[in-house]
Amino acid sequence: MGKFVVSTLKILIAVTVINLLASFVYTRFDLTEDKRYTLSEPAVTVAKKFESPVIIDVLLDGNIPAEFSKLKSETVQLIESFASKNKNIKYNLVDPLADEELAEQTIAELQGLGLQPANVTVEENGKVSNELVFPWAMVNYNDQTVKVPLLKNKLGATAEDRINNSVQQLEYAFADAFTKLNIGEKKSVAIIKGNGELNDMYIADYLTTIRDYYNIAAITLDSVASDPQNVLDQLKEFDLAVIAKPTQAFSDQEKYVLDQYMVNGGKSIWMIDQVSMEMDSIYAGGGEAIAVPRDLNLKDLFFRYGVRINPVLVNDLYFTQIVLATGEGNDSQYNPLPWFYYPMVFSQNNHPINTNIEAVRFQFTSPMDILENDYKKTVLLQSSPLSKTDGIPKIVSLEMINQQPNRENYTNGNLPLAVLIEGNFTSMYKNRVKPLKLQNTLEEGPENKMIVISDGDIVKNQLRNGRPLELGYDKWTNSFYGNKEFLVNSTNYLLDNTGLINIRNKKVTIPLLDVKKIAEQKTKWQLVNIGLPVILTLLFGLFFGYYRKRKFAL
Repeated sequence: MGKFVVSTLKILIAVTVINLLASFVYTRFDLTEDKRYTLSEPAVTVAKKFESPVIIDVLLDGNIPAEFSKLKSETVQLIESFASKNKNIKYNLVDPLADEELAEQTIAELQGLGLQPANVTVEENGKVSNELVFPWAMVNYNDQTVKVPLLKNKLGATAEDRINNSVQQLEYAFADAFTKLNIGEKKSVAIIKGNGELNDMYIADYLTTIRDYYNIAAITLDSVASDPQNVLDQLKEFDLAVIAKPTQAFSDQEKYVLDQYMVNGGKSIWMIDQVSMEMDSIYAGGGEAIAVPRDLNLKDLFFRYGVRINPVLVNDLYFTQIVLATGEGNDSQYNPLPWFYYPMVFSQNNHPINTNIEAVRFQFTSPMDILENDYKKTVLLQSSPLSKTDGIPKIVSLEMINQQPNRENYTNGNLPLAVLIEGNFTSMYKNRVKPLKLQNTLEEGPENKMIVISDGDIVKNQLRNGRPLELGYDKWTNSFYGNKEFLVNSTNYLLDNTGLINIRNKKVTIPLLDVKKIAEQKTKWQLVNIGLPVILTLLFGLFFGYYRKRKFAL
């Protein structure tokens, strides 16, 4: 008996010492197959920059549905991983709806801050109810606060897919928030003007979003005719040029200035409409309008880099909807209807830019040809397999809504709509007569990147009462598309030198419980969990009693 007591005391002392040591030395071992709890180097680097307390408020405490409990635990695990790299990072779990009397006021305040709730349908014991959950975190550092969306919705996603998508983007979401709070010297983005590009009001949400990362200014090409060197010198001060839906042709002099900007290392995003067609023209024309080619004088520029935008329209059976009024007067009804010239483009998840993004909405887009040359080209977005092209000039009429499409004609799909081009840029004017004289010109440039998108409206946000709405939101159908995330990712990729954007390639798979199987086997497992311990305890008692009788029997 004495030996048993001594052994027990030794075990207790050893466990106590181990726990005391563990309280001073923090370590963890990631044994998951996908290395879910191993932070990427760029994320660790940005987390280590904080020199004073960072407080993260996670709004997922309280009585929340099971799927959000999983999201909560994964979020906490991730924050603890960050905290292990920097002791200044701390977190609080907050139940924003804890006070039922103030629930409505709290919901209004949170929505006023831009924190939209998720409306969740919960089925329990045959009863169905709706609950509001705020899947957000607020990262507070000094006098700054950055909102972090924890929930990642994708069109048609199941509950399991939604959580997988959400967990997969958590590390990037927090690393991105840390980056915003730590930005010192910002890079610069030039919004090119002078050739009928979109008004600032229609790209306001995109500009507002990237302003968290970059300095933004407008550069007009109107002065190229009188002072091209000054325009080029101004452009060279910017790291990225954004050309958003020009409608007027570029002169050869303007092209040469842009060419030299890119050959000298300037990044660029081109959003180009090769066909002139707008829904407003159809409405104004009594339900029809003529689609015609738009000559922007950019064919040779894009040809140099290995792409050609064809002046035709993409007609896609994977479409988004438009809303039309039917009936008259008070009997009018607004119905969403299919519109084959507005493709719904799903990502192939083949690049950090397009990984885990919602479907992107294109409007009157054109396909691109990928040409063979020395540049590396990655198709970021393409039409569905069930798409085709319609030649122009063509009368585009609302009557097509009433016509049943012939599926057999939709066989030439997977048409490139957005292409990333990378390589050592060569001037399109190499070995050619230059349209004007510039100082310190280059014919061979350093490693560079550009993105060409065959739709100018991809960046266009809608307006309500003259105020810009969120990019990707359609006020007529109340649908959200991934336009903003795609363009912000594109911008960050072109300008990101830290590798942070590559975190988006990390694949995480979260195994969830089968709700149907739980319901079917609920009684069985209740009996196992309650009855089995009781039975084992009784068996142990009987065995121990029998053993004592045998041992101490005379």
